[in-house]
Amino acid sequence: MSVSVDPTSVDPNHHQSAPAPASSVAQDKQDKQDKGEELRPHAEDAFAVELAALAAQDDRPRPARWRMSPWAVATYLLGGMLPDGTVITPKYVGPRRIVEVAVTTLATDRALLLLGVPGTAKTWVSEHLAAAVSGDSTLLVQGTAGTPEEAIRYGWNYAQLLAHGPSRDALVPSPVMRAMAEGMTARVEELTRIPADVQDSLITILSEKSLPIPELGSEVQAVRGFNLIATANDRDRGVNDLSSALRRRFNTVVLPLPESADAEVDIVSRRVDQIGRSLDLPAVPDGVDEIRRVVTVFRELRDGVTADGRTKLKSPSGTLSTAEAISVVTNGLALAAHFGDGVLRAGDVAAGILGAVVRDPAADRVIWQEYLEAVVRERDGWKDFYRACREVSA
Repeated sequence: MSVSVDPTSVDPNHHQSAPAPASSVAQDKQDKQDKGEELRPHAEDAFAVELAALAAQDDRPRPARWRMSPWAVATYLLGGMLPDGTVITPKYVGPRRIVEVAVTTLATDRALLLLGVPGTAKTWVSEHLAAAVSGDSTLLVQGTAGTPEEAIRYGWNYAQLLAHGPSRDALVPSPVMRAMAEGMTARVEELTRIPADVQDSLITILSEKSLPIPELGSEVQAVRGFNLIATANDRDRGVNDLSSALRRRFNTVVLPLPESADAEVDIVSRRVDQIGRSLDLPAVPDGVDEIRRVVTVFRELRDGVTADGRTKLKSPSGTLSTAEAISVVTNGLALAAHFGDGVLRAGDVAAGILGAVVRDPAADRVIWQEYLEAVVRERDGWKDFYRACREVSA
């Protein structure tokens, strides 16, 4: 016997004061967006205009319960110009085929695993894919070493359970269960950080497209439109390798690091500009030279060789990812805005770079000092950068 779960019928806090009506909550959310109060709106809210324009002009076939066609989803991620002149900003800068394979996977009954080193925009891509496909990126399970099986399957309202025993009213659906019942896209972040036995609770869901509820003698069967996006990397500590049985249930798409320095500078500039506007920080173009310096330092230390290929370098223990470069530049912009003249300069990013590079105080500090003296000191036009880095490294 199968059971359709209405997530709105399950209220684990029913014994407390009644929640605000849905219309009131929606209006309050809209008011906050209008006032710019939300620090980081969900993708479907931040890019609502683009999503609406794409859906309105999309005349291609759409899979069941998708908000738009696979072509429109790819256009949303990669950017483009619509026939009416609407500009769709790129959300992901990288090979088009990678996005096309990811979107096509979601249109099948096979789950999608976004794999890559830290900082390759796995979470960012998964959020925007869910927003474009289902219009809701919030059906999320955040993987940690302490993620319980209930986060993927279901839990119980223990007040209801003790008072009345197992029942639908006592059931608390997980984001994955809700996605199955509503034909939506669920997300599992950092899948390899979840304990192996909890990971494997996904096997039945992905293979049989059902979630047994033994306590009720029933199950939840996924309706058309349901799929799951997981992200993972294998370079962090505390990783739990996926079992071969679970890995077979996914189509794996590897997100690479940016191919060129120009591409990485573009990514960092775009993201910092988006973050900066939400924080009322100076415009990115005023600091594009410093962004290029940060990216150059990160790429050279990450690759173990200078950009011209002439000098081999030792790589520090950190990942020096694009995401970390974005963080360094954003922090530098904040320093420039609040303690400088509003223009991003070498002194504003130096401390952030030091913090990103020197993770192991003993080994990494030596590597950083060697890089400063052998490369940065001799590079034309980098004297101010060298002095700023030496000052914070002293």
